[in-house]
Amino acid sequence: MRRQGTWRDGTGTLTAPEATVALEIAASYRARRRGLLGRDGIRGALLITPTNSIHTFGMRFPIDVAYLDRTLRVLDVVTMKPGRLGLVRLRGRHVLEAEAGTMADWGLRPGVRVTAVPNPAA
Repeated sequence: MRRQGTWRDGTGTLTAPEATVALEIAASYRARRRGLLGRDGIRGALLITPTNSIHTFGMRFPIDVAYLDRTLRVLDVVTMKPGRLGLVRLRGRHVLEAEAGTMADWGLRPGVRVTAVPNPAA
């Protein structure tokens, strides 16, 4: 587990109950603002931190969204189509995004804790 404010843009590994996947980390203002905009898909997941809400305006594909608390416990998982505004989750500190339908395969549901390990800086 990482302390708040110590996340940096980069890559890493996400471990969920039923999968381990590649992870992109968006921690800077610029990376969080860009998110998945302009992409046709994503392999693995994108961790946006810190944030407690997202939108899908300008996105090209539907996504699964997992809202996480400060301990990376899943608060909620929703599927969002392009052009939608997500609800704010008051206890949310991080958001995971992945292509629609993948989070169920990974075993993500409310109450489950995930692990996110950044790759060491090169």
